[in-house]
Amino acid sequence: MAETREEWIKKRAYTLWEEEGYPTGRDSIHWEQARDERDALEGSAASSKGKEVKPKTKRTATGAKTNGVVTPAPKRTASRKTAS
Repeated sequence: MAETREEWIKKRAYTLWEEEGYPTGRDSIHWEQARDERDALEGSAASSKGKEVKPKTKRTATGAKTNGVVTPAPKRTASRKTAS
């Protein structure tokens, strides 16, 4: 049976409370943090198995970038080792 959103938040808030050493008077803070974490999970691209799917990164041009201008990387030259 799938866990509801409220059940997940309740369990996470309880875990946060335990991790902090069972402090009194912080229940609303733990609940809010758990809700925020759940919202973040729902907002991220997640697979059906619950693992986050990372979007492909855009490739950038090789070289140094200064003031928004990409300068090409210096050309590589082949180095030869001499026999000793």
